[in-house]
Amino acid sequence: MNNYQKGFTLLELFISLAVGLVLFAGVLSIFVGLKTTSSETSSAGTLQENGRFVLSVLTDDLLREGFWGDMPSQLTANSLSAIPVIAGPDCVGQGINNASFPQAVGYFRSIWGMTAANTNAMGCIADASVGSDILQLKRVLSIPIVGATDVTQYFLNTNTTTGTLFSGVGAAAPPFVSNGRVWEYQHHVYYIRNEAQGAATVPVLMQGVLSVNNGMSFSPLVDGIEVIRFMYGVDADDDGDVDAFISANNMTQAFWNKNNSNILAVKIYVLARDILPDNNYTNTNTYQLGDLPVVVNDNYRRLLFTTTVTLYNARVDTWP
Repeated sequence: MNNYQKGFTLLELFISLAVGLVLFAGVLSIFVGLKTTSSETSSAGTLQENGRFVLSVLTDDLLREGFWGDMPSQLTANSLSAIPVIAGPDCVGQGINNASFPQAVGYFRSIWGMTAANTNAMGCIADASVGSDILQLKRVLSIPIVGATDVTQYFLNTNTTTGTLFSGVGAAAPPFVSNGRVWEYQHHVYYIRNEAQGAATVPVLMQGVLSVNNGMSFSPLVDGIEVIRFMYGVDADDDGDVDAFISANNMTQAFWNKNNSNILAVKIYVLARDILPDNNYTNTNTYQLGDLPVVVNDNYRRLLFTTTVTLYNARVDTWP
């Protein structure tokens, strides 16, 4: 009996290798596609989360801009029995009465903005992103304080005719105001700066917060916000309707004044950008932020967010 072994022929081996390569290429193509899709999905999710968070923060602050608790109309130095002196650096916007607390001259501006023409602004910012906006807002929190007041914060104790500004006194009694209620006072400033993170340069939305210990101090709010832009809805004829939306660099001084009754709404534009570039993606879009076109040609993904906020306190004479 003859015993012998029979293997594959050379042709069969070549065919098997060819089929295997085709199958491997298909699997590799699917893997690369899934990885690309996963990266794009993750990027879109991050951009959506960051953009919506910024809109939420800015909207919340704008909705309550110019709210002074029980104090009717706009806060003025004449309506206050005491105004503290800020121990740290302050942020002072344009106009003769645009620091953290009202002065006995001109209109006290509870909302003001500018487009950064250079890195320095307001006497408190040294690293602003040129071309992006800076926004300044003042108000009190919408819920009165009962009990101890935080010694690191400023507060407003007010009734419907008068009030006093003071730094927190802990559990001690606040400065007396007849039938007064105590509200936490807030002064916020928002701007964009470009921050070095390793080998990358990342745009960061900064928030300035007024406190007793530090004056106006800034901290990062969220990474990947490249530009913020605000268009101010102006009522030029004082009939209660917005006549035009105007960017900060086109606003006149008169529009910032008149107890702010001229500014009835604000359009917010937020351009969110990926932290890192994707060399497999090229972005040549133009993003329209109100009257500002932002033209790009790079490898970063971006999303543009916008909303309009009505300033309910702009024309209120007395709070309910």
